[in-house]
Amino acid sequence: MCLGIPGRVIERHDDDALPMGVVDFGGVRRDVCLAYTPEVAIDDFVIVHVGFAISVVDEVEAERTYALLSEAQLADELGTPTDTARAP
Repeated sequence: MCLGIPGRVIERHDDDALPMGVVDFGGVRRDVCLAYTPEVAIDDFVIVHVGFAISVVDEVEAERTYALLSEAQLADELGTPTDTARAP
């Protein structure tokens, strides 16, 4: 399974002609390649997978994804099964 995490672009720069940016993931900031999303602007939200921004999303969608990820984290901490497989 692939997981893309939403983040907010807070800086743009080029690295050897490759568009790059700093993306904020709720306080954690990482350098991200923006080659697949050249239209992205500062304060836009992107979905990031393995260091690449793969799509631009609106803030509402980013917040919805954050909420789902938070629920999944809580389910893991509580030991709640997250799959639909049933024990025999």
